[in-house]
Amino acid sequence: MHPIAVLQAALVTALNGDGALVALIGNGGVFDAPPRSRPAPYVVIDRHDVRQRDGDDTPGQEHRVLLHCWSDQPSRKAALDIAECVIGTGLGVTPAGLVVTHAEHVRTETVIDNTTGQARAAVLLRFLSE
Repeated sequence: MHPIAVLQAALVTALNGDGALVALIGNGGVFDAPPRSRPAPYVVIDRHDVRQRDGDDTPGQEHRVLLHCWSDQPSRKAALDIAECVIGTGLGVTPAGLVVTHAEHVRTETVIDNTTGQARAAVLLRFLSE
């Protein structure tokens, strides 16, 4: 299985199993694409890029995962509450069949969407895996 699929599946499982996050966004609130039939709040994995970073004897990857945390209100605080759960849980992910040797939060950006009036926090996580 491709390293993107392995890491992303573990990330979705971990996020959907985090009680604090579920309290904010509801059950099954993590998606690969914005849901058409579900209103915010939810989390969307917007991008997942991988770059090979092979060592001498071990194949390795650098993952950059961009998650959008949508609030159902025009409140940066509400979006940031979701983002904090995503960061806390996401950095502790342990995918089966992939060894994460490093996990870090790179940045968080916020915006109030002009179309919906809802707040969104974009969270970029970086993982190194073997």
